[in-house]
Amino acid sequence: MTVDLLFEWLNGLFANLSGNAFFLIIAILVPCLALFGFITVYAFVVIYMELKVSSFIQDKVGPMGQGVGLHAGKWGILQPIADALKLLTKEDIIPESADKPLFIMAPFMIFIGAFIGFIALPFGEYIIITDLNIGIFYILAVGSFSVIALILAGWASNNKWSLYGGMRSAAQIVSYEIPAGLSIVVVIMLSSTLSMQGIIKYQEGGIFNWIIFTNPFAFVAFFIYFISAMAETNRTPFDIPEAESELVGGFHTEYSGMRFAFFFLSEYANMFVVSGVAVTGFLGGWQSPIPGYFNTPLWGIFWMLSKTMFLVFMMIWMRWTFPRLRVDQLMNVCWKVLLPISLVNIFGVGIWTLVFG
Repeated sequence: MTVDLLFEWLNGLFANLSGNAFFLIIAILVPCLALFGFITVYAFVVIYMELKVSSFIQDKVGPMGQGVGLHAGKWGILQPIADALKLLTKEDIIPESADKPLFIMAPFMIFIGAFIGFIALPFGEYIIITDLNIGIFYILAVGSFSVIALILAGWASNNKWSLYGGMRSAAQIVSYEIPAGLSIVVVIMLSSTLSMQGIIKYQEGGIFNWIIFTNPFAFVAFFIYFISAMAETNRTPFDIPEAESELVGGFHTEYSGMRFAFFFLSEYANMFVVSGVAVTGFLGGWQSPIPGYFNTPLWGIFWMLSKTMFLVFMMIWMRWTFPRLRVDQLMNVCWKVLLPISLVNIFGVGIWTLVFG
């Protein structure tokens, strides 16, 4: 009966729409569904990578599909699906003293911030939802949604540990956005455009035309951006907002089930977005490293995805290799090391451009 009513409502809705409105809805809905499907598949792949890479690095047994793990499939490949089903079926608990509207809103806000970042991210020469003329700044701007969402999660939980985690997340992410943004300024100075596709086209001609290899200041800027991006996505050794051993669970202490999962789904989505920006800005985007070869549109998709996934792999590798920084060490690295070097980089690129053209 409920299904019949739903179909009846949908038929009435579409019957009352004009032709232009109908096509507008389809034009918005189809890319959104395709993008959500891509993020879901990507999340399963990265969760599996996280399990396998961490097991290999720490010399431990990961999901293998043997013994008690038979349900996880061969090589444990179904483990991410099992984890997703577990989170879907867990009880959704909202603390009685929580601010319920804000508590419910926070995990969706952080996911929307990561989701809309994909809008300006080029997957190939012709595969981009919209090539904004300020695309690279747009992605940096919408990435700041996570700051608001994490503070909301901590405040709405009515838990002092969650609130501490939320406030520390704001301090960390806002701080590391500054050297990340200054590193992107180096890219803009060299390419003279804010368009993601324009930055990639500036780097055509092979690996030695990529911005990372054009001058030593751009080379340093890439590593500053990558370190800052790891801090922005709360990846170890910069996961102070979570800090399980210090703050019980940080900003997500009171969350369970799919609300809890949304925080980590957005973390994995943000890893792809910031890695995509690094690839676009410094590593030639969808351009082939070999001039004149493997540079068709189909190869372009391969180059963009493979470069981006390599940087995601590096984030996973670093997570399971380095210990967490203390909060004072984390802030010192940002304000006393990365920020001064970023400012020197901008000055150096300006001099380099004047001298070598």
